[in-house]
Amino acid sequence: MVAGSNAALTAENPGLEKVLLGLGWDIVPSRGPQAELVPMVIMCGTDGRAISDDHLVFFNQITSPEGSISFAGAEDQEQIDVDLNRVPESVHKIAVLLYVDPDVRGPGTFGAVKNAYLRVATDQNRELLRFTVPRGNLDKINAMILGELYRHAGGWKFRALGQGYEAGLAAVAADFKLRL
Repeated sequence: MVAGSNAALTAENPGLEKVLLGLGWDIVPSRGPQAELVPMVIMCGTDGRAISDDHLVFFNQITSPEGSISFAGAEDQEQIDVDLNRVPESVHKIAVLLYVDPDVRGPGTFGAVKNAYLRVATDQNRELLRFTVPRGNLDKINAMILGELYRHAGGWKFRALGQGYEAGLAAVAADFKLRL
């Protein structure tokens, strides 16, 4: 997939109830501090904002309040399981992000990150689609929305994004109305 493209998930895969979101990347080795990437999922309403601060799934809160989204073991660097049938009706989209953890090795960017991807697979790990973040000038980017699952016509679709943030988590929090 390319940034901005959409794919129907449930319409093209009848009976699809659960998906696996696999995230992976490579870090170019260096002698200095290296970026430590952290995945995060934000459950949003029809306005595109987080339903609440509790509807944020990340390393400190690995399961959504109702249990529809959870981090799991992975063959990818990170894996998130989504039970589409259990996602509350109030959730219109599920944004999938990566950010550079500023607390681990100091401020960092996606400049040393290559081959970052988000793949959507069935719960049996049959890959349905893959979005690889295009290389470009990522030296100032320290948070990125890779893509989003969203409701459409009674089903679920996926949109590839690759939208970067230079102001990191502060900008993400402002866009999604979160208190981080």
